[in-house]
Parts: sequence; C-alpha cells; structure tokens
Amino acid sequence: MIASLIFLATMVVTGIPTAVLFIPWAWVTGNANPLYKGTRFMLASSCRLSGVRFQLSGLENVPAGRSCIFMSNHVSNLDPPALVSLIPGRTSAFMKRSLMNLPVLGMGFRMGEFIAVDRSGNAAEARASVSAAQLVLEKGLHITSFVEGTRSPDGRMLPFKKGPFYLAMQAGAPCIPVSIHGTEKILGKGSLKMHPGAAYVVFHPPIDPTQFVTREELMHAVRQAIASGLPEWMRN
Repeated sequence: MIASLIFLATMVVTGIPTAVLFIPWAWVTGNANPLYKGTRFMLASSCRLSGVRFQLSGLENVPAGRSCIFMSNHVSNLDPPALVSLIPGRTSAFMKRSLMNLPVLGMGFRMGEFIAVDRSGNAAEARASVSAAQLVLEKGLHITSFVEGTRSPDGRMLPFKKGPFYLAMQAGAPCIPVSIHGTEKILGKGSLKMHPGAAYVVFHPPIDPTQFVTREELMHAVRQAIASGLPEWMRN
C-alpha cells in the first residue's frame, strides 16, 4: 500500500502546480505543449518514485518526424501513464467520454486534444471519433490506442476493436505495435494496491497500413507483432 500512497502523493504534489500553471497558459495561448510536458513529468515521477522500473526496448523503431498510431495491449490501469511518459513526442489518445467531463482533468484532456469515444456501438459516434483522430494526426501528434478496448481481466490478449484500424487505413499513418506486460502485477485490475516491480515495454517496427488490402489483414499483422513481445501465456 505504501507504493500506492507514494504514487498518489507524487501525482498531487506535481499535478497541482502543473494544472495551475499550464492549463491557463494553454487556454490563453492555445499552446498545450507545456501542459503535456508537465503531465509527462508528473506521470514519470509518480511511476519512478513508487518503485516502477521500466524495461524499455525498441524506441529506435519509432520513425522521427512522423505522426504514428501506437497500438498496445492493455493489462493494467498503469498502462496509460506508462506509455504517455515513454512515447517520444506528444501523443493524443482515445478516451472514454465520461472522463472528458471530469472537473479540471477533463479540461486538460480536451486541451491536449484527447479523443472522446463511446462504447455504445453507435456507428455515427465511431466515425466522428475516427475523423477527430485523423485531424489530430494531421497536426503532427501521435495517437495511442489500447486496441482491445478494455483491460484484460487475466493478462491474456482479448479480441481487437475495429476503430483504430479504420483510422490507420484511412490516414495511412505508420502503426507502431507495443507490447506491455508486468504492469498487471504492479497494479492488478480492480485493485488500488501497487507493488513495486518491473514493467516491460517493447516498441516494434512500424507497420505500413497502405501495404494491406483489408483492415482484417492489418489487424492480424499488428496482433502478431504485439504477441511476439509478450510471454507465451498472454498471447492467447
């Protein structure tokens, strides 16, 4: 429980000044980069001080100067802060619409151009999210997506959602498969108790969506890449 308290305390101590200083700056100037950098520092510091040790590989696979779509498996609530603190450059992400309505945090998410999604299955809403994401890519930002759509209850890979692959085929942006594991032991699903430990993150070589005829073929290639960086029992 000590690691959880350290994580939360660090988030508060670094997060309040970040919000107070940089949310108004972003609102006045339209420049959210200082807010994003402050948020990355907050997340990286919280992870490090609570005993999370990142074992990172493959960052050299991320092409410089190009907007990419990072596609990761999802095993823990620790995955989003981990990836935001590790991905080079600035990334947006798909996020539950309800989180965009939170006080202060929701404003920060909107200023950071995070993309609201619904889980209702509404086709019009899904198309609107994909269109918003394409605009974000055109501005030079990355997109990060947890392609299973939710956390795995036991660490094994779940079926992938279609939305990120519609986006990839439409935008033509390089897809960077990401394998993450170890976080499910540090912060398990349904638990608030953190355990210090190692989190393993692998950035795989980019996959060009224009080389695939169908969305399903691209999805299969991304799934194979993510699975290759996971322990055998998680590959399902």
